[in-house]
Formats: sequence, C-alpha cells, structure tokens
Amino acid sequence: MDINEEPRVNAWNPSSEPRPHTSTFWHSVREWIQVIIIALVISLPIRFFIAEPFVVDGASMDPAFATGQFLIVDRLSYRFNDPSRGDVTVFKYPNKPSVYYIKRIIGLPGETVTISDGKISIINTEHPEGFTLDEPYVDSKHVSHDTLTTTLKPSQYFVMGDNRAESSDSRIWGPLEENLIIGRPIVRLFPITNISFLPGEYHEQTK
Repeated sequence: MDINEEPRVNAWNPSSEPRPHTSTFWHSVREWIQVIIIALVISLPIRFFIAEPFVVDGASMDPAFATGQFLIVDRLSYRFNDPSRGDVTVFKYPNKPSVYYIKRIIGLPGETVTISDGKISIINTEHPEGFTLDEPYVDSKHVSHDTLTTTLKPSQYFVMGDNRAESSDSRIWGPLEENLIIGRPIVRLFPITNISFLPGEYHEQTK
C-alpha cells in the first residue's frame, strides 16, 4: 500500500476506525441478542394467543392419543366459536391450573348429563326427553360402569377421557369452567407415522 494512501474504513460507518478483535466479538454477541429478542417478540404472541405445543402424558385418551405424542393446540378458534360436543380440548386442571389436561367434551352449558352403567344421555332444550350419545371413540376395553347425574351451569362443560376406566375427569372433580379451556389440538406432529390434522375430531350424532 502507498504510504500516502488513507486507511480504509467500514463502509457501513465511514467515521469508524478499524476495530480490535474483541470489539468484533461483542458486536456479534449484540447482533445475536437482537435476533433472539426479535424472535421472542414474534413467537410469544403466537405462543399465548394463537398456538401452543402440548405433549400427551398418560393413557386417559387412548386410543385417540398416546403418551409422548406432540400436538399443536389451537388457542384462537374458541375466541370466535364455542366448544362443541365431541371436541377434544386442552384445559387447565381445575384443582391445579398450572397442569394441563386433555379430554373430550361430553356435556355443554345448561345441559343435564346422566351416566347410567357407563351409557351417557343428554337433556337439553332441543331434546327435553333426552338422547343417548353415540361414542365410537370409546374402545370396548376402555368402558366404565359409572352412574351419576349432573346439571351444568351456563359457563360449564362436562369432559371425559376416551379411556373411561383410567381417566380423571368431570366424573371425579366436577364440571369444567369455560375460562379454563385453552384450545383444541389442531395438528399432531409426532410420531411421524401418526401425523394428522384435527386429531381425535368427532362430529356429534344423536339417536
């Protein structure tokens, strides 16, 4: 280099002098911190308001869901539509809200739910004489023989696990308050062989 040539400078900051290696290191650190902050700003609203990951733990929803399955829970739909009978829903356990449960909605607000030897009937304004639920999602080896009757308040749902013999649900700890519902599984991502959209989905049938 010609001894009269001016030293080269940073094209992004023409007034800067060449920096030592340590300054370059901390500059990189700051850039990574900025990337992480931006990622959090983008992902946290999604996490808390749109979708949330959930890992199944326990046999209460066999055979529809098994331990270790990775789900994405849709937190948005129930802001616009009420939960429906037959929906699989993830919610905060009423006796310990820091713990999430996954169950199926059986009874809707205002309905009377009657279980007789494991068979479920519903009384509501559309069916004042009641109707019996058709539950193909309950495997014959997972039936129970409970007997109870409960009438739900306007903000309550009756939820049960598909594996009736091994589920802690509304039969034990009572109706589920609507404000504890997180959302419904929209995608099952793991295991890969069971990838599916709206896993466990069921459309209500009456008879």
